[in-house]
Amino acid sequence: MLSLVTTAALPRPRLRWAVTVSTIVLHLLALLALLPGNFSWGAVGVAFGLHALTQGLGISLGFHRLASHRSLRAPLWLEHLFILLGTLAFQGGVYGWVGYHRLHHLHTDQELDPHSASKGFWWSHINWLMHTVPTHALLPRMTKDIREDRFYQFCHNQYIPLQVGLGVLLYLAGGMPFVVWGVFVRLLVSFHGTCFVNSACHQFGYRPTDTDDMSTNCWWVAVLTYGEGWHNNHHACQSSACFQQNWWEIDPVWQVIRLLRAVGLVTKVKTAQS
Repeated sequence: MLSLVTTAALPRPRLRWAVTVSTIVLHLLALLALLPGNFSWGAVGVAFGLHALTQGLGISLGFHRLASHRSLRAPLWLEHLFILLGTLAFQGGVYGWVGYHRLHHLHTDQELDPHSASKGFWWSHINWLMHTVPTHALLPRMTKDIREDRFYQFCHNQYIPLQVGLGVLLYLAGGMPFVVWGVFVRLLVSFHGTCFVNSACHQFGYRPTDTDDMSTNCWWVAVLTYGEGWHNNHHACQSSACFQQNWWEIDPVWQVIRLLRAVGLVTKVKTAQS
């Protein structure tokens, strides 16, 4: 794809108060986990399980490898399930997530990259979310292939009520400990995991491939994000559903994709060798 705007036409970023305040509130709500009455091992187990479903299957497989890159094909019901799980990770609407990620690959670490690492760690990690991104107007064009899908529309427009609904279900199942750990703590860990892919994986780690950007492989980010931390591998072959190149670069989501392919639930799986 060609560049869609020029840097000379970019407006100055403005603070997004709603995002800034909600981010601060999430961090404060996660601190409720420090209160003794909000702890139980069952709640921690719920947090781990939901994190694997929403961050691993939802964000890494659904939003990223399936929706953003079309690295594999799945039946519509299964694709919609992954998109729903990604929506429950509460990282914004699916159109924004997919659109900004595609812009990131189109202009990696350059001025038009929404979270360019060339602007510093803090900007690429979280500050870009708290400000208007100049390329926001390009999102409809960057996501036109998924805009007409009504389930995508539903998830994009209702991601806040869906999270509230999940919180209600968790409260009914296990009271406040399930809400604190299954929603607040889980969302905080998931949020920063994805942010570290944008920041740490363009600052720290090693670069097995000399790509035309700052991307790196960072093992601890890979642990937090089910394989997303092998980011230099991803930038070296963006269409590949597999992010691991060496045996020690464990990519759990790739193993799930292999299993789904083996039982015939996903097809047209792209790899660096295909």
